[in-house]
Amino acid sequence: MLDANFWQDKNNSKNIIKKKKLYEGLLNTYKASIEKLVDLNDISELAKEEKNQAVQKEILQNIKDLRDLVKTNEIKCFLSNEADSLDCYIEIHAGAGGTESQDWAEMLRRMYLKWADQKNFKSNLISEHKGDEAGIKSSTIKIEGDYIFGWLKKESGIHRLVRISPFDSGARRHTSFASIWVYPVVDENISIEIIEKDLRIDTYRSSGAGGQHVNTTDSAVRITHIPSKIVVQCQNERSQHKNKETCMNMLKARLYDYEIKKKEQENQNTENSKSEIGWGHQIRSYVLQPYRLVKDNRTNFESTSPEKVLDGEIDDFLEQSLYQIK
Repeated sequence: MLDANFWQDKNNSKNIIKKKKLYEGLLNTYKASIEKLVDLNDISELAKEEKNQAVQKEILQNIKDLRDLVKTNEIKCFLSNEADSLDCYIEIHAGAGGTESQDWAEMLRRMYLKWADQKNFKSNLISEHKGDEAGIKSSTIKIEGDYIFGWLKKESGIHRLVRISPFDSGARRHTSFASIWVYPVVDENISIEIIEKDLRIDTYRSSGAGGQHVNTTDSAVRITHIPSKIVVQCQNERSQHKNKETCMNMLKARLYDYEIKKKEQENQNTENSKSEIGWGHQIRSYVLQPYRLVKDNRTNFESTSPEKVLDGEIDDFLEQSLYQIK
């Protein structure tokens, strides 16, 4: 950073500053934890000599808080892969089941948006295909912040919901499925070659809100990468040019994500998370009836407060998935 030409390359300098911020944060938190531990030990010794139970009780709570801080720092050390520091796209697709699954897909989108909001991360709606009666058939959102892809990369897969349907006049229990697909937003330093002849570009009229201009022109863009069969679409911008630019960025991200998984020899996991959106493929189940439980089928981690999970409190699930990374 002391180099006279450091600020000439804005993208490179931005990445270096981001890494510097992470390492400084890890180091400062570690030093603060050591100092806090020494202080608590000294106070504890005095409290024992004076038989002050109130102070000892307060120290116990401080130790619990310190343990949480150390745990958070430890988790950050797991986010060391090349793409972990990048922002991410989240694609959500409703499974078979019509309105039920479409409503569930929208609930999942709300869960991730609430999580991002609680963390003060920036989120944007890229595209949306509304359901026939309620919910969404598909949607793509973008979340920006520190190490977003690293935190959310293990969310890709099938998510299952069991509940008493609000759309069933007979109040019967229904099972719904939706798929989540998380991939990183590539930056300018990552080179992805895309050949023009490999693309099929379609334009169509936006179905979402956005004013009179969006609703009366073919501003939405869909790009199909023929060799990989990857499809991306965007309709949130008023300009077709802007939507096409966003689509190309999303396509680069999808192709980069594919290469990452190939290098990590996770092709089988990739295919599993793209598989049929139905029974036997879910990575997590959210049960609201006849009991209340959220269970991750990969880590066996459970929560008996599904309402909190669906309100964006998913940190425990994210942490458990990170601990399982080998």
